[in-house]
Amino acid sequence: MKILLVEDDKTIAFGLEYSLQQDQFSTILCHDASSAKKVIAAELDKISLCLFDLSLPDGSGYELCKLVKERSDVPVIFLTAIDDEVNVVMGLDMGADDYITKPFRVRELISRIKTVLRRYQKQPQSKVIIEIQSVNINTLEGKVYKNGEEILLTALEYRLLLIFANHIGQVLSRNQLLERIWDVAGDFVNDNTLTVYIKRLREKLEDHPQRPQIIKTVRGFGYKVGD
Repeated sequence: MKILLVEDDKTIAFGLEYSLQQDQFSTILCHDASSAKKVIAAELDKISLCLFDLSLPDGSGYELCKLVKERSDVPVIFLTAIDDEVNVVMGLDMGADDYITKPFRVRELISRIKTVLRRYQKQPQSKVIIEIQSVNINTLEGKVYKNGEEILLTALEYRLLLIFANHIGQVLSRNQLLERIWDVAGDFVNDNTLTVYIKRLREKLEDHPQRPQIIKTVRGFGYKVGD
């Protein structure tokens, strides 16, 4: 995982960079806002987390946080010597994920970095619209459309379709599907019931249910949606 570290105190910066690299993180180090802005513009899609010093010689961590959050939902942690409540609230209101006051222990910082990253991994940001051939899933509304017309699905059919949609191109075994449905729904679903629900989804979504092109059977392995 790559971390963008912006810190104008070079002694602190190099020490942090060394500690992060020792913990298997890769880093991009900047000492001012202008160089950080160039990195954000060119490489934000490669960055897993940002560490921003609040006070910089040519700007502030606040403006960098605003710039990041306008472009992506990459987590941001502020590093600062300012610990009054107004600044803490301002940083969090701008979308920062944590706020650690100098001086701090490096191990504590790394622990908090890992906590923030775990939170993002557990709650990935899904696309609002997922497209699978002629089928569109609007996850915000919880609705499914085929060729522009709404398809009515039961709650469990919808959950099963979402499992496929979140694993495009992956072969999922029947056991994997059963485990995921159980985790999400909390309902008992056996192997025969799964067969029925896949059949129903194909009848509602496929042009030719007997020759499915959306939910494909991979013989001896399971099912796959997408290439």
